[in-house]
Amino acid sequence: MSKTFLLTFIIVTVLISVILIKKNQTDVKSVVLKEDSVILAFGDSLTFGYGAANDFSYPAHMQKKTGLHIINGGVNGEFSSEGLGRLPRLLEHKPDVVILCHGGNDLINKRSTQKLKENLLAMIALIQESGARVLFVGVPNFGLFGFHTHEVYEEIADETNVLYEDEVLTNVQKDDSLKSDYVHPNKDGYEMMAERFIDLLQL
Repeated sequence: MSKTFLLTFIIVTVLISVILIKKNQTDVKSVVLKEDSVILAFGDSLTFGYGAANDFSYPAHMQKKTGLHIINGGVNGEFSSEGLGRLPRLLEHKPDVVILCHGGNDLINKRSTQKLKENLLAMIALIQESGARVLFVGVPNFGLFGFHTHEVYEEIADETNVLYEDEVLTNVQKDDSLKSDYVHPNKDGYEMMAERFIDLLQL
């Protein structure tokens, strides 16, 4: 085998590998939805819309703005372990995208961060196994000295390479005019969440 042939083979192999890697990254990050697409918004009270009337939750705002079918799969006060047990039933609706925003109650009640991470990773795995794309939403730490997205969410996003939003809830939490109480958005806060998710999903 000549050196020229070997060098050409190596270069072609590397180029193909780079193309495949970029294609896989694009496949993970991009979401193409049709008019009949279904989006599942899955989470706790931040998804349910606590602090605003039912038609002002972020899923309701998204449905009004896009015309898509948005399933509100939020349950007030739910812990991530409970959400993990509930998720498979909702995936039976065959959503094209799942917006996963969960774990706030674990953080507020100072439950194990490692267990929270395991539960969220398991949720993402279930969603991906169902064939749906994931939009993963970072949740603030709800600390006494200001809000910032808890680092466990970035760890999970890095490990899974899913589409990730890590700012909107922190921005809502920092603005009292967007909140109904210390934790929950009001209708304007939920609308801000909806607009951010619409932008990310390019709806």
